[in-house]
Amino acid sequence: MMESSLRFAAVDIGSNAVRLFFGYVFETEFGPVFKKASLVRLPIRLGEDSFHNRPIPVHKIEELSDAMAGFKHLMAAFNVTSYRICATSAMRDALNRDEILAAVKAKSGLDIELITGDEEAGLIFENHIAEKLDQSEVYLYMDVGGGSTELTLFKEGQTVKARSFNIGTIRLKDDLVSEKTWKELSDWLTEIKKEYRPKNIIGSGGNINTLFKLTQRKEMEVLPTLDTKRWLQRLKELSFDERISTLGLRPDRADVIVPATELFVFALSKSGCEGVIVPKVGLVDGIMRHLYKEHVAAN
Repeated sequence: MMESSLRFAAVDIGSNAVRLFFGYVFETEFGPVFKKASLVRLPIRLGEDSFHNRPIPVHKIEELSDAMAGFKHLMAAFNVTSYRICATSAMRDALNRDEILAAVKAKSGLDIELITGDEEAGLIFENHIAEKLDQSEVYLYMDVGGGSTELTLFKEGQTVKARSFNIGTIRLKDDLVSEKTWKELSDWLTEIKKEYRPKNIIGSGGNINTLFKLTQRKEMEVLPTLDTKRWLQRLKELSFDERISTLGLRPDRADVIVPATELFVFALSKSGCEGVIVPKVGLVDGIMRHLYKEHVAAN
């Protein structure tokens, strides 16, 4: 017998890329089962201008507007139950964000929702990652984006502390992170280590997913701190072109994977964690789960 299914759509307008995501939820007697239908990633890189305190240029606004117009047609074809479009750090910081929101609305009829770092962390946490882990341990969830890093500490499956820092791969690549911000992150992680002693970092974001894939480990297998450091050294030794030709990375990944890995190594060192666990979920997955929760509550 065919179980009932729902269809949802989510958009993550990030600092490095825009992700268009479609997913199914199959409602079974054992509970809802979430499945990815398709994901389209567009490397528009809004943060390259936004973080340099420059207006996002016309051609990128047009690219984003065209993407959203196309997404609207795809949502109609996919017959979605509901959708949500979220923009993060780069759009929040954009000098001309009102112009961008208006342009997208005029071209596609869609509204973009600007979310805070804390809201972003909350949505990512919708993925119920803690349920797959040893409930007796303390974990530090770390999502690294192009413009910000969201950190959530949880103990016995419950959130204890959460903080968003304006440290992301594009900001790092372009040397836009102040010493003050680094100190704030360092102090926060040191305090976490002293008070809670987390066992592992749960890593999220395109760069740590890519690094984890390169290590050929299984999902939820720990990537030890020492191995992460070794991979960082290897990545640094390869040129930009070698990372593309030898490791098979996309150009827009090859130039930010080093600062992202450096950030994870920094967090591992300051927090005292043993390694990184990579469950391969992100903001769009969290949005889909949130949409399903809203659907259930409304029905």
